Amino acid sequence: MPLDDLIGFYHGLSPADVARFPELYADDAWFKDPFNEVRGVAAIQRIFAHMFEQVGEPRFIVTEKMLGETGAMLVWKFHFRFGGCGRGQRHVMHGVSHLRFTAAGKVCYHRDYWDTGEELYMKLPGLGLLMRGLRRALAA
Repeated sequence: MPLDDLIGFYHGLSPADVARFPELYADDAWFKDPFNEVRGVAAIQRIFAHMFEQVGEPRFIVTEKMLGETGAMLVWKFHFRFGGCGRGQRHVMHGVSHLRFTAAGKVCYHRDYWDTGEELYMKLPGLGLLMRGLRRALAA
């Protein structure tokens, strides 16, 4: 599968599209992010279905792509609101996905890198105040 097709899938990802992961990911694909490490396309589908339950208006925007002989790196922004149904303030997280593909072009390795402290915890009420204070105390 061409990388641009995968990027297009993520740009338009909706709850109904979670069913399409088997078209794009190998049956035994491995996925890891700061909160999950799973194997199998069904487990990956559960992660993205859960995302739609936890945040409002989730949207991925890939801003850069780098394609190598055995894989690719995608730089992205994830726009969302805390709480489902579009409640809450809008937020943006920045991250990178490292991807590898099977000979058939399906994703077999997907590792997401993003800073949970800066990109998530600092934006939470209460915990964010503590994290921002700690950051100020430790800054040079």
